[in-house]
Amino acid sequence: MLPDPTPYFADLTDPRREGKNKLHKLTDIVMIVLCAVLSGIEDWVGMEEFAEEKEDWLRTFLELPNGIPSHDTLSNVLGRLNPQAFAETFQRWVQAALPSLSGQQVCLDGKTLRGSREGDKAVHLMSAFAAEARWVLAQQAVDEKTNEIKAIPDLLSMLDIKGALISIDAMGCQKAIAKTIVTAQADYVLALKDNHPNLCEDVRLWLDTENANDRLPVYETIDKDHGRLEIRRYSLSSEIAWLTQKPDWAGLQAIGRVESIRTLGDKTSVECRYYLCSFTDLQRFAEGVRQHWAIENSQHWVLDVQFGEDANRARTDHSAENLALMRRMALNLLRNNGPTKDSLKRRKLRACLNDNYRFKLLFGTSAT
Repeated sequence: MLPDPTPYFADLTDPRREGKNKLHKLTDIVMIVLCAVLSGIEDWVGMEEFAEEKEDWLRTFLELPNGIPSHDTLSNVLGRLNPQAFAETFQRWVQAALPSLSGQQVCLDGKTLRGSREGDKAVHLMSAFAAEARWVLAQQAVDEKTNEIKAIPDLLSMLDIKGALISIDAMGCQKAIAKTIVTAQADYVLALKDNHPNLCEDVRLWLDTENANDRLPVYETIDKDHGRLEIRRYSLSSEIAWLTQKPDWAGLQAIGRVESIRTLGDKTSVECRYYLCSFTDLQRFAEGVRQHWAIENSQHWVLDVQFGEDANRARTDHSAENLALMRRMALNLLRNNGPTKDSLKRRKLRACLNDNYRFKLLFGTSAT
């Protein structure tokens, strides 16, 4: 269970100058925003109204020396918080509950906050997601999507990934990133596309030929859902001494192929994807490829549908980035401190309506 976040917020540096206009404690402001986001509130005015309605409840664990902060205060203070320090606070909070990632799959992927767009720029975030635990582990801002390559090593450095499996899409399929992962004593499965044209063509030709001649073991899965049939065939080859680029990729032990055959109605499509792996276990490869989609389905999609992330227009100073981190904190709390049988939508509704339930999500125990 995730611990009480309040002590972690206490370590944040207040961005405001000391003076008579500084009426509200930083921890109170941050906790009000978290409680509101946890309850499904997505805008600053709604957060102020939520806090006014729940002031008596909030006073059971917050000081609130000058009452409830205005929506402008909530927006201004959260927007001015140092996002790197806030991300480090979040990461320490998660690490307290999940101190070891050994045996976990950590998925890395980027997401653009579309509502934050001004002109041709928008906030783009890299996230690390524990697939089995379904926890957001860390967040790192990126100047632009094309700079994910530079951000990934920074994101990995925030985590103790020893013994973990790191999965990254084609943007992160880089020699330096593979070396970073192996140096940290972790494994990797990296999607390979045409950003490495010669390597990709060599791998594609070899694996397609090996599969056509039935020279590789194949692991097959079948999914049926709402009239859709999808067959995936996974194969892995460790016979790669011929691969001239092998010495350039730290820890490279095998190359993998996934053939997806999708039938919907009377239409069938076939797609093949290719991967670099630092291990030779076919079953682990299949699970690693499938579980990588957890960051898309269990984080990005949920944040858009359940928390309205892409529609949120927060953009002043660092408010978009910091509010995004609040949503990920709320998502972790809802998933891990709430009853497992309830849907996420139901948990959010209960958090909005039930003070005791909301308290339990935050602190792990019922209010006395």
